Amino acid sequence: MRVISLQSGSNGNCVYVESGEVALLIDAGISGSEARRRLAQHGIDIRRVAALLISHDHADHSRSAGIYQRKFGLPIYATAATFRAASSRCRLGEVEDVSYFHAGTTLRFGKVRVETIPTPHDGADGVAFVIDDGRRRFGVLTDLGHVFEELDAIIRSLDAVLLESNYDPEMLERGRYPDWLKQRIRGPHGHLANVEAAELLLESATRRLRWACLGHLSQENNHPELALATHRKILGLQFPLRLATRYEASDVMEV
Repeated sequence: MRVISLQSGSNGNCVYVESGEVALLIDAGISGSEARRRLAQHGIDIRRVAALLISHDHADHSRSAGIYQRKFGLPIYATAATFRAASSRCRLGEVEDVSYFHAGTTLRFGKVRVETIPTPHDGADGVAFVIDDGRRRFGVLTDLGHVFEELDAIIRSLDAVLLESNYDPEMLERGRYPDWLKQRIRGPHGHLANVEAAELLLESATRRLRWACLGHLSQENNHPELALATHRKILGLQFPLRLATRYEASDVMEV
């Protein structure tokens, strides 16, 4: 299995996952031209993607879904509530190929299974994803709301994970965000702090986990170096960590 984070953060999210003949995109928060260009840098034609999966309706995950469908012919998979909310929020435009699923069900693309996990994030009907090709399991676990009970078993089952490590509590507290937004971010329907993500990995990761890639870092309330330092302090220097940035595609990450 090969993974590329094309971008990760509140300015846009998109993850490419490939196993054998099956290629998937998770979320469409960056422009179609940028997604195509960043994949082409790795020698990948975006038109080979079998499906675009939308995690939830927020613009940084869904804004370009209509463009991906019209321009590249990618079928969209989303819950009905997510698609309705994204269409209203982002004006997705005319879309002809949408398949609806219920949160908690498993999707199948050839030999690849995609488990959809309901999350308490404040989207209309948000989900996280686990991609399973029969040999390896990779999780895209962002916009989680809080550390909910099911995450322990999920992470124990994974070979690799892209996990949100959104904010540093002290930076958020001292920052310029209004109080209501600070409450949203650190509340039960917001995001995970660096320390919460690290403690989740400390508690749940097994030797099976080859690496954890930290993603969805806040520009205002976090720094890449701070996120990594917090995780290393809790997990130790030997824990295999990677970082998905807000500005460019990652290298190919093998699972």
